[in-house]
Amino acid sequence: MSDNNSNSFLWFLAGLGVGAIAGVLYAPRSGNETREALRSRAEEGRDYVRNRAHTARSQANDWVDRGREVLNQQKDQFRAAYDAGRQAYHEATSEGEQAAKNL
Repeated sequence: MSDNNSNSFLWFLAGLGVGAIAGVLYAPRSGNETREALRSRAEEGRDYVRNRAHTARSQANDWVDRGREVLNQQKDQFRAAYDAGRQAYHEATSEGEQAAKNL
């Protein structure tokens, strides 16, 4: 079984070599042109990733800001309800104390 694996690996290396030679022989551009094209595509990819990251960061910041606004609104509503309940409790207990004094 190890002979079969080593034989397969040798065929893989042979195919890799033949593919590399065919790629060099049939390359549509010279080495400098190919490197420049690869460099250009890499820069385009880098710019695309930067733009997408900037957009995602901006969108995340918008979501965080909206979340803060909603949280603050909820907090204000809770505080208003708490204050109204507290005021109603004080009024009710004050009326109860006055009614007890009047008896």
